[in-house]
Amino acid sequence: MHISQPGQRGIPVLMIHGMVEDGRIFYHPSGKGLGCYLARQGYEVYVADLRGIGQSTPHINRHSLHGQSETIREDIPALFRFVQQHSGQSQLHLVAHSWGGVYLNAALLRAPHFIPHVLSSVYFGSKRTVRARNPDRYLRINLVWNRLAKHLTRQQGYLPAVRYKLGSANETGKTHRQCVDWVRQQHWIDSDDGFDYGLAAQTTRLPDTLYYAALRYFSLGHRFDVKRFAAECGPHHFEYRLLARKNGNQLDYDHINMLTAPQCVDDHFPQLLHWLQQHQHER
Repeated sequence: MHISQPGQRGIPVLMIHGMVEDGRIFYHPSGKGLGCYLARQGYEVYVADLRGIGQSTPHINRHSLHGQSETIREDIPALFRFVQQHSGQSQLHLVAHSWGGVYLNAALLRAPHFIPHVLSSVYFGSKRTVRARNPDRYLRINLVWNRLAKHLTRQQGYLPAVRYKLGSANETGKTHRQCVDWVRQQHWIDSDDGFDYGLAAQTTRLPDTLYYAALRYFSLGHRFDVKRFAAECGPHHFEYRLLARKNGNQLDYDHINMLTAPQCVDDHFPQLLHWLQQHQHER
């Protein structure tokens, strides 16, 4: 989805959704959402639907064999090149929700020649491992994601998340398996070719990144796991912000409404806008 104001050719922003969701987390036809908000501020917004998801066809089914390795090695770089070619600009900002931030940083670590073209990154609730200990984690991760979803994937040949109301988009069996492995494992390594992302992060400086966490984000992006992901991504400049009433926000935000609540427009979206503008002026 390409969102922009008529006659404006602002700096491009590429948005990547997370697991079992599509690009609609960032926009709504009514004009709501972060993508529409940034377009009104003059940015040229590109909201991706990853392979077989949302408006990307053919849709995921039992014959879909790709996984997150292909997303990282092939699809994210292709999206970078498309945005650069379509916008006519070499530099861009990155925005991601949840697992989308893992995809983006992994892609940059594998293809560091893209890093000088990234002005900044903003990630909402992005984490790679889940170490939070609470009832929500045991229900959503241990029981639903690791056991129920694994059973459905073996039975159907892919994860039918939409049918079983596990999310707004389906995933391939390989993507689910690789995601489960990364969530569990300490080491950040590609199961296809053994590429060590954790090792690469120690010698590669990723773009300046703003990491958002939400107070009511108990398992899928617990604030401690978000901090752990930021540290795992090596010696890059980053800021961490917790969206909560105690920090001056209008809501104690959660996994979804940190991007969809009406309050976002007057709450942290202007803060995010300032982050983007600041990193344009510094280049």
